[in-house]
Amino acid sequence: MESQGIYTLANDVVFDQLVALLNSIEVNVGSNIPVCVIPYDDRLEKVKREINARANVTLYENYPEMQRWEEFAKEVWAAHPRATQSKKKIAKWYNKSNLLRKMCAFDGEFEEFVFYDADSLAMKPLDQVFTKLEEYDFVFDDWEHAKRKEVAAFNFDRVYQDSGLTESEVRSKIHCSSFFGSRAGIFGVQELETLKKRLIEHREIEWINSLSWWCDADLFSYMSLVTNRPIFNFTRSSNGEERTGNCANADPFVNIDNVLYNQDGLKPIHRIHYMGYSSVDFGRLSQGEDVHIPYQDVFLHYRFLKHPEQKPTKLKPPSLFEKANRFVQRSINKLKKV
Repeated sequence: MESQGIYTLANDVVFDQLVALLNSIEVNVGSNIPVCVIPYDDRLEKVKREINARANVTLYENYPEMQRWEEFAKEVWAAHPRATQSKKKIAKWYNKSNLLRKMCAFDGEFEEFVFYDADSLAMKPLDQVFTKLEEYDFVFDDWEHAKRKEVAAFNFDRVYQDSGLTESEVRSKIHCSSFFGSRAGIFGVQELETLKKRLIEHREIEWINSLSWWCDADLFSYMSLVTNRPIFNFTRSSNGEERTGNCANADPFVNIDNVLYNQDGLKPIHRIHYMGYSSVDFGRLSQGEDVHIPYQDVFLHYRFLKHPEQKPTKLKPPSLFEKANRFVQRSINKLKKV
């Protein structure tokens, strides 16, 4: 078992984003730190070729562990009240998803690790995160805890009714799942069974809001809440220099030599997260289409870092024909779902 490493979750659908992330890690975190790609599914032809071309990148292949996390997610989300609502009231709930495979990081080859979602770019070394892991079991850097009560991860009134935990106590445990540091072995087989029993038999699944659809980050927040392990979130730090933004669509950044800094005080950020932007758009961007994603020039820099001759020299908007064709295709897809 190696002492430290990085995980991400990917398949060929997010190939352009994966390449950009791997290049940003190499440049901004370190060229020698090992990276393990957890497969989202079996669409991996391009991913495997990319991994084979990189000395420090491997593919996670413990399929029994991946299946264990998939089954856990499937069973607990099926117990949520919204899963049994009429299809007319809710368009989708838990359509089979493998997002919780990212939790295989707790069963993997690194004693300590940091996980990045594939729709991210690493912006600085991870020394601070690994230092915090000397004192804490989980390290995060996000603002999920600050969401308005009506859209927060938990139904605070229900949690208080069942456990006596106040809203402020619960908020301190809310976090995202797009970037986190931790260590192997925290969620073993027995602990996962205990969590499943609490969620399903004790109805603690109803603590989780999930107002519009299931959310792996909300489930992870529940797990860290009830296991009561020590958590550090940089956005809650008493040191103002450690509090920054991270979302491409919400936070203003300053680009200095393709490294992004928080606009307020030029504080270095751990990563930029392109949350909410489609992998289709990143594929089009990589082909030279102007898709109007914030900081798309930074993405292109890392996407084509090793092959600059392939980088689009000029971004062009889609033609009217392409726009019309895409609109028709989206309409057809919606009708098929109905």
